[in-house]
Amino acid sequence: MTGGGLLVAGTTSDAGKSVVTAGICRWLVRQGVKVAPFKGQNMSLNSFVTREGAEIGRAQAMQAQACRVEPTALMNPVLLKPGSDRSSQVVLMGRPVGELSATEYVGGRREALLGTVLECLAELRATYDAVICEGAGSPAEINLRRTDLVNMGIARAARLPVMVVGDIDRGGVFASFFGTTALLSPADQELVAGYLVNKFRGDVSLLEPGLEMLRGLTGRATLGVLPFRHGLGIDEEDGLRVSMRGAVRESVVAPPHGDDVLRVAVCAVPLMSNFTDVDALAAEPGVVVRFVDRPEELADADLVVVPGTRGTVRALAWLRERGLADALARRAAEGRPVLGICGGYQLLGERIDDEVESRAGTVAGLGLLPVRVRFAPEKTLARPVGVALGESVEGYEIHHGVAEVYGGEPFVVDAAGGALDGCRVGSVQGTHWHGALESDAFRRAFLTEVARAAGRRFVPAPGTSFGALREEQLDLLGDLIEEHADTDALLRLIEEGAPAGLPFIPPGAP
Repeated sequence: MTGGGLLVAGTTSDAGKSVVTAGICRWLVRQGVKVAPFKGQNMSLNSFVTREGAEIGRAQAMQAQACRVEPTALMNPVLLKPGSDRSSQVVLMGRPVGELSATEYVGGRREALLGTVLECLAELRATYDAVICEGAGSPAEINLRRTDLVNMGIARAARLPVMVVGDIDRGGVFASFFGTTALLSPADQELVAGYLVNKFRGDVSLLEPGLEMLRGLTGRATLGVLPFRHGLGIDEEDGLRVSMRGAVRESVVAPPHGDDVLRVAVCAVPLMSNFTDVDALAAEPGVVVRFVDRPEELADADLVVVPGTRGTVRALAWLRERGLADALARRAAEGRPVLGICGGYQLLGERIDDEVESRAGTVAGLGLLPVRVRFAPEKTLARPVGVALGESVEGYEIHHGVAEVYGGEPFVVDAAGGALDGCRVGSVQGTHWHGALESDAFRRAFLTEVARAAGRRFVPAPGTSFGALREEQLDLLGDLIEEHADTDALLRLIEEGAPAGLPFIPPGAP
């Protein structure tokens, strides 16, 4: 196999494209195939920093891990980071290049980026045996087809076969498959080679008559029916997969290693970014993580996390409007633990000078840490390492805010004890480092400190490895593909492309 490829599209956003792509990648690499993920354009506030200092979507970083390769900017050349309902920061090849409204982007810039996207895909296909591409939203968004660079636009330009994923748990999956295909032009339909049903509950034999009728109507086979699985916990892309008053995703909370559980409340601030920072906490036996938006929900929390956000000043106003700012101040006065991460760290400080993100000028922070923040035009993108609570810690930085710390203790130090990042004053602490809690020894030391301050008899389980748990989840995705998809048909598509003579389903695109 040389330079094979497949585009995983979906009938809707959140149909499961990211996890199906990761599952195919993990299944292929276990077959000895050298494989890479790709997404031409990603819209997400959940991002990651590669070794070369490029910012890409976390979903593609997770898929690279599924492939057992280092993520690079080639895998996600265009990243859009929403700053409001109408505008996004455009990140090109890992670097921000400006803030554009949706109209400005679709009207001009987007079409000009197609060349860059195709060059990145071609470079990956020249390097790897196979490239598994992820689409965005639905390929049948006919209002966007002319400037599309992530669905059928790239499939047509690169002659990629397309598999369409549908979430049957939502209902209407047969109509979605048929309607998606029938709304594509004849040239686009030539590349739609099959369907994949995702999140099926029940007896597959009950589904088979419908699958046969779908094949008769479209001339295309269903290449697999993946069962519903709880607790996959894989990095999300388009949205926050939690109930606001439920646990993180659908994960099952393991029993505590000690006598008590530890309750973590995460403030669900607007434009929340990298909410996956708390996944490592949720993975700990006996740690219960919930996203909250009311002050009374902080009352029984042993730790409150103020997460990252693409709108620090907006999040600050939201906390005040909701009464959460006063609740955080009371916690600090009572010596109860609070952790701010990135934007959450910034708003815990005394003052924010922002002429970049919100252009709000000087705004008073919550005043819980002796920190002043100035937003710089250049974004900090880094993969630092250091020491915290006597343990080695790694993280990644994605922020415009530059912190001036004039008191307290550093959150992270270097090997010689010099300050690297963040601030700690009593039970309140903050850091710009995303991903720090994925460092197992540091996370255990941090939770031990939180339990002590909260008066809980909680003991971190000594053997929890977040990296091993993530590998188990990726292997589970690979198992789902291997056990429930037509892998021979998938391999043929990846190696040979879409079969000739696929029928046209009217009416086609207008």
